[in-house]
Amino acid sequence: MIKKTKLALLGSAVLALLLMSACEPAQTEILLEAEANTGSSGEFEILTLESGEEAMVVQPGGWLSFDLPVELAGRYKVQVRLTSVNGDQVSCWIEDYYTNSDGRTYNISGSLEIPSSEEAGSYVSLHRDGSPLNKGSHPVKLHVDGGEAAVDWISFTLIKERQLTPEVLTQNMDGSEWVIAWSDEFETDGLPDESKWTYDIGNWGWGNNELQYYTVARSENARVENGSLIIEARKGDMGEKWTSARLTTREKTSFLYGKIEFRAKVPKERGNWAAGWTLGDAYVDEFSWPYCGEIDIMECVGYEINDTTGNGLHHASVHCGAYYFKLNNQPTGITEVNNMNDDYHRYAVEWTPDYIKAYVDDLHYFTYEDTSDTLTWPFNEPQNIILNLAMGGGWGGAQGMDESVTTQQIVVDYVRVYERK
Repeated sequence: MIKKTKLALLGSAVLALLLMSACEPAQTEILLEAEANTGSSGEFEILTLESGEEAMVVQPGGWLSFDLPVELAGRYKVQVRLTSVNGDQVSCWIEDYYTNSDGRTYNISGSLEIPSSEEAGSYVSLHRDGSPLNKGSHPVKLHVDGGEAAVDWISFTLIKERQLTPEVLTQNMDGSEWVIAWSDEFETDGLPDESKWTYDIGNWGWGNNELQYYTVARSENARVENGSLIIEARKGDMGEKWTSARLTTREKTSFLYGKIEFRAKVPKERGNWAAGWTLGDAYVDEFSWPYCGEIDIMECVGYEINDTTGNGLHHASVHCGAYYFKLNNQPTGITEVNNMNDDYHRYAVEWTPDYIKAYVDDLHYFTYEDTSDTLTWPFNEPQNIILNLAMGGGWGGAQGMDESVTTQQIVVDYVRVYERK
């Protein structure tokens, strides 16, 4: 049974909040009506459409702001109902925490575009899945680009509630011999082992304007076959620009210290962005990052790999409050790797309380050891492991996309976490 309650919220604006709850799973929808905005980029007007509906007009480059009350942390479907006033091409996007003191821009929807085939004055509902929101009050903005838009409402619907990771493995780093503390050898064909992996979901851009929709438990995008995990990106699939998969040990097992190693092949075509990395368990939404910490263990983009030889560049980086890519100061090691797409290579980090060292095929090429404070060293807290294949975005798509490519794959022989004995 679904129970609906309509609440009026106090403040400078009245927001319509619709709470829908069911036993399994709980669903929450927050509906923000356009006229309940808390501020705007300038003068605005209420337009009456031919249908008789009223909507708030936002000028190109303009915005409306709202106070968004979130009761459950998790991943949300974001939906905007609007129309182009004059038939111009119109797009919009949603900014979270626009009052943040870091001067950062948190785009949690990617670009939502009204199809050019839509007539002026004809409402459309545009949406993205998977936007991360933490519990609490969020100052958000709806930005409009292109032409004038008449906005009716914005809604946020919970599609997956955040869950804590029940198990943290702390690896001993004193001793002379490496032994496996956790692994997935990918020996059983089918979907990835659900006791070890969960799926991130959606197409909200993932903070980098990426093109792919990450799917859940879909063998076309993530499967074990012939002793390896295959993560496959597919173009024009499911009505999306691209589909792919992002697997994480979050909600299953997280790790503190150890040697983390991937044995893998990565794709070489222009436009892909292949990664094996860790992310701090403290991540809840974009405001958490990079303070939660991130260790990039296996990271490369297709345009840095030679199409003929497969030789290319591989990166290892750390991101934290003091150093991260949006400041363009992240500590990074880069090394050349031969035949990255046809030969397996071992990508690893040794993570101790004092340093992080990166290796490819046992070659040490990068060290990070700034443990001076919490901004430089959040790496004394648990991190979960992530494997994903992105398409496009700020780095993968920096030199465009190879339009002839319709599929890309990461092939992973194993993921292992070692400790010393």
